Amino acid sequence: MSARVRAPELRGRSWLNTGGKTVTLADLRGKIVLLDFWTFCCINCLHVLDELRPLEERYGDVLVVIGVHSPKFEHEKDPDALAAAVERYGVHHPVLDDHELDMWQQYAAKAWPTLAVVDPEGYVVATMAGEGHAEGLARLIDDLVATHEAKGTLHRGDGPYVPPAEPATTLRFPGKAVVLDGGNLLVSDSARHSLVELAPDGERVVRRIGAGTRGHADGPAEAATFSEPQGLCLLPPHVAEVAGYDVVVADTVNHLLRGVRLETGEVVTVAGTGRQWRATVDDHAHDATSVDLSSPWDVAWYDDKVVVAMAGIHQLWWFDPIKRTTGMYAGTTVEALRDGPLPDVWMAQPSGLSVATDGSRLWIADSETSAVRYVEDGVMHTAAGQGLFDFGHVDGPADRALLQHPLGVCALPDGSVLVADTYNGAVRRFDPATGQVGTVADGLAEPSDLVLTAEGAVLVVESAAHRLTRLAPGALTAAGASTVDGPRHKLERKPTDVAAGELTLDVIFTPAPGQKLDETYGPSTRLVVSASPPELLREGAGTTTDLSRRLVVNGTVAQGVLQVTAQAATCDADVEHAACHLTRQDWGVPIRVVDGGVSRLPLILRGMDEA
Repeated sequence: MSARVRAPELRGRSWLNTGGKTVTLADLRGKIVLLDFWTFCCINCLHVLDELRPLEERYGDVLVVIGVHSPKFEHEKDPDALAAAVERYGVHHPVLDDHELDMWQQYAAKAWPTLAVVDPEGYVVATMAGEGHAEGLARLIDDLVATHEAKGTLHRGDGPYVPPAEPATTLRFPGKAVVLDGGNLLVSDSARHSLVELAPDGERVVRRIGAGTRGHADGPAEAATFSEPQGLCLLPPHVAEVAGYDVVVADTVNHLLRGVRLETGEVVTVAGTGRQWRATVDDHAHDATSVDLSSPWDVAWYDDKVVVAMAGIHQLWWFDPIKRTTGMYAGTTVEALRDGPLPDVWMAQPSGLSVATDGSRLWIADSETSAVRYVEDGVMHTAAGQGLFDFGHVDGPADRALLQHPLGVCALPDGSVLVADTYNGAVRRFDPATGQVGTVADGLAEPSDLVLTAEGAVLVVESAAHRLTRLAPGALTAAGASTVDGPRHKLERKPTDVAAGELTLDVIFTPAPGQKLDETYGPSTRLVVSASPPELLREGAGTTTDLSRRLVVNGTVAQGVLQVTAQAATCDADVEHAACHLTRQDWGVPIRVVDGGVSRLPLILRGMDEA
């Protein structure tokens, strides 16, 4: 039996959602504490926030969730940006600002997100990485409640959460916008879970579509509900007439696409089940309302279909409003940057889409790689951006330029593209004719989208300022752009030293308490391995159903990244009507090939390690 580990004390720069009070572990004694190590750029972290909401409601008198914000990007270290994110994403528990990643190191976190459970006596009893742990957490909490109630060490009652005041603004963290026929603007009012139609001035409210509360109800404008909607796509008139609605909405946290009929404001679900996608990749067309989606973030009409930026699984999907079918368009679910013929490309949280005025290119804001990319003639290219861990604010030749977590793009009639460079608070312009990147506006508060009006003006969705802002005339030309040579950042991950030759990859999976592997429909596990560069592996890349794999590492390649995706199907054990579950996790493992390196690489899939 291993020794019990006392939870390290909670220390950071400041606390949010506590009414200004500092929270200590002594204050939480008698409660089950769930520490959620997150960073607000990370889509998997946002998924976990949504997974935790039912647990917080169900166990409100015994469970205290503490968000420990351990940032990746420089912008995420800004305390004002963190406060905005806590409100934007509806975080209703205390949050500790761990801006130097001290708690991250104290609790030995190695991935976003990581969860740690502390029992009522102050000991760490379990840790887990990734998402999809709600069922296992519920069983663990039930066990802890029973144990500590019997011991007399469980204290029921309210936790330390203090809700902040609700600000009075017309919009609250707007996400995306689209220009309607006639010049009005439709804006996704994300934090208020609704859509707002504004007059052409971008200020006067014409109407609101949605009740303004989190939900997924269809119906008339005043009764329908959304959950943090983002992207909007106006359908061509002939398509809208057949489909029965005019606008497709990426209803992000509901994992749905919704249709809106502008004449009445009626809302209908057009794609998705409301469940988060956790299946395998295929290239088949599916009935749109029978397939699961994962955090659709933007939508655009391209190549006679709606293309969906499926941020939650690092892919693009397509949706046909007339046939009412959907399927995968590009990406393998590997989170990285790799160009080439579709669909075998890699992306990382694609979050913004825009189509060239001649319809030839689909521009993409690939947020986690801090890249601007495009699809043309069935091939994906990168215009600017270096990869997952290189970011900054640097203009000039596109192959050297750096951005920081862009969320929006806007194609211009001259063939160039504007970029909402969100974490730099800037609007950037890439000109394919010159291969140059320039800054056309800065000092903005988390711009998340840009729209071009019929008159040629550009409006910026300035999300953290809760407004639409008009760019100054002349800013859209090369002469109107400035050249910024700002900071360059590279997030270094310590590589694993491996030996050249045979390397055994073992993915260790432990079903959650009360579950067992489910082989009803065949093998219960799946493992996908690839490498960047591909030459890093001589053997072992590909897909199998065994969680152990023999790899052969190329000794002539000094370093690279192993891309590993593993999943396991489980079901409830010894239950008459057993529920099924699918656990999935992606890793990008940096390795360095050296003499004397390891010959075995273990990874934990479920990650529910009980102390």
